Amino acid sequence: MAYVSVPRDLSKIKTKVLFNLTQRQLICFSAGALIGVPLFFLLRNRIGVSSAAMVMMLAMIPAFLLAMYEKNGLPLEKVLRNIVNVLFLRPKQRPYRTNNFYAVLERQQKLDKEVSAIVQKKAVSRRQKGDPVRNRKSKADRPQRKVRAGKHTIPKNVAGRHLPHRK
Repeated sequence: MAYVSVPRDLSKIKTKVLFNLTQRQLICFSAGALIGVPLFFLLRNRIGVSSAAMVMMLAMIPAFLLAMYEKNGLPLEKVLRNIVNVLFLRPKQRPYRTNNFYAVLERQQKLDKEVSAIVQKKAVSRRQKGDPVRNRKSKADRPQRKVRAGKHTIPKNVAGRHLPHRK
């Protein structure tokens, strides 16, 4: 019986289009050929065949590298972009900063206290002025009406949500 080895990591397998090359490789090789071959035919009579071939190879190397080079699954242009970011665009020293969740909670609590103090101060000043509309009790200050549900008495605002279990 014939055995076929199947790779464990299928993410590294790429779809081959033509001549066992991927679409990216075909495009890059075609671009390299479009640059290198006419360059060879233009230069072979002026500088010689071997020198024209060397110039053609040097002109085609960038396209070849773009087609074939990969590091950690990244193509060459992404690797080069990362190198440029690290060396030139991003700061050289990156300070270590933590996001202390406890400190965030403390700041939020302090801000909440400040806001509630401001709100209470405004409410007291309005009551002292004698504003009849502002002196009314809010819904939270009013006593809750009781609703009779079976044997138990429960507040009206929770009567629909929590009914006592009857046996």
